[in-house]
Amino acid sequence: MGKLVDGQWHDVWYDTTKTKGRFKRKDSSFRSWVTKDGAAGPTGAAGFRAEPGRYHLFVSFACPWAHRTLIVRKLKQLEDAVSVSVVHHFMGSAGWTFDEGEGVVGDPGGARYLYEVYQRADATYTGRVTVPILWDKETSTIVSNESSEIIRMFGSAFDDVGAAPGDLYPIALREEIDAVNDRVYRTLNNGVYKCGFATTQEAYEDAFVALFETMDWLEDRLSTRRYLVGDQITEADWRLFTTLVRFDAVYFGHFKTNQKRLVDYPNLWAYTRELYQVPGIAETVDMFHIKHHYYGSHETVNPSRVVPLGPAIDFMSPHGRGS
Repeated sequence: MGKLVDGQWHDVWYDTTKTKGRFKRKDSSFRSWVTKDGAAGPTGAAGFRAEPGRYHLFVSFACPWAHRTLIVRKLKQLEDAVSVSVVHHFMGSAGWTFDEGEGVVGDPGGARYLYEVYQRADATYTGRVTVPILWDKETSTIVSNESSEIIRMFGSAFDDVGAAPGDLYPIALREEIDAVNDRVYRTLNNGVYKCGFATTQEAYEDAFVALFETMDWLEDRLSTRRYLVGDQITEADWRLFTTLVRFDAVYFGHFKTNQKRLVDYPNLWAYTRELYQVPGIAETVDMFHIKHHYYGSHETVNPSRVVPLGPAIDFMSPHGRGS
């Protein structure tokens, strides 16, 4: 939970003191939905109709959860329909900022800190200040800060107002997509954080074992199929991709997930490279922001804040490095 001290916001990232050293992610706070006609979605309030130019997305290039939304925004060709702001890669005690820096795109409302956007929506807000945020310009409020739901909004809500065709969550595959998403989220997407932020050996080892069991399961699954579910790219692939593309650069070393590198898994490595080479996807991957955020922001994990120069990863090469 965040808190104000002498007028300054302090963003409390995580607290393992009550969970036996285990990292526990807090639920998202804003859970309304943009829909084709403005009717209420599965959760939250009604009134958020899909309209070009009405919504604004706040992201970090470093964050895998925000990265999902950038990918689906790109695939559905919503760049002109949904504008975007990008926070600075460094996240200190006051949380995400719009301080000047490479790749930063400021808040149209003039905020310096991301917590100001949350307080603009709710002056009494004291929860976690996270990205992504989907903002409604018309009512000046946050629609959602839950990435898994924002990508589904982008995936279908704007289809009648100019979005590119394509269904990342087809009805016939939903049950299997949900099952794959559940395991990947628990043990891999969030599993890398459970390893990196664990404060006891037991908590770390439990997360580590579960993570690599899932990596092995995925490697085997991709030995007989091109994509995770069905014969097309679905949201399950993109939800996995944002973790895999960061794996060797930050999770392997910084979060101690060092049993194997991604490039040591032939099927997963080929799969990640294929997704990376989908038109438009490479430009959503900013390794400078990724490495400088993780190594520079997590002082409890990396007290020196020194950012390693390596590894040099080439997602266009089968060997993972330049020729």
